[in-house]
Amino acid sequence: MGVRDWIGSWPVYRQATGDDPLGRGAAAKSAGTARLTARVSTADQVVKSVCPYCAVGCGQDVYVQDGRVTQIEGDPDSPVSRGRLCPKGSASLQLTTGSAREYGVLYRRPHGTDWERLDLDTAMRMIADRVIAARRHGWQWEHDGKRVRRTLGIASLGGATLDNEENYLIKKLFTALGAVQIENQARV
Repeated sequence: MGVRDWIGSWPVYRQATGDDPLGRGAAAKSAGTARLTARVSTADQVVKSVCPYCAVGCGQDVYVQDGRVTQIEGDPDSPVSRGRLCPKGSASLQLTTGSAREYGVLYRRPHGTDWERLDLDTAMRMIADRVIAARRHGWQWEHDGKRVRRTLGIASLGGATLDNEENYLIKKLFTALGAVQIENQARV
């Protein structure tokens, strides 16, 4: 590489002699950066989502390639966050691809010290049995002489990122079970 080639590859020289006097485009681009491509350029689709961490509800663009999440970025179309994410939201890709992600059900028996793996059907049956038992144990037909038909044995506290439709369905489910303590964290 001669001196002339070396000077021509210098960003300040390209800035002073080229079409980019402010050094915001081609003048600042090196051969190395010209070879780079965006992580999201190979995605098959972009799915709109909401960050799961807090009640703010920042919009996210979830990039999917071959059925796998490859990148999560802030959604610039979101009126809530306008494309910005906090550190937790920026790291939410770990929720789908992180090495600490569990893909099975872990259960620790009462007074136990070790976790055991359960299949999903067994875990769902255990949950259903416990909901039925808590409902049956806490059921009240009457209270202070008034018919109430309710249970105080179960309650629901919805997550901060549930949307209106999910909250509506949860409210319907727990009301049908007879629960009266139904709340959403986003409103608390």
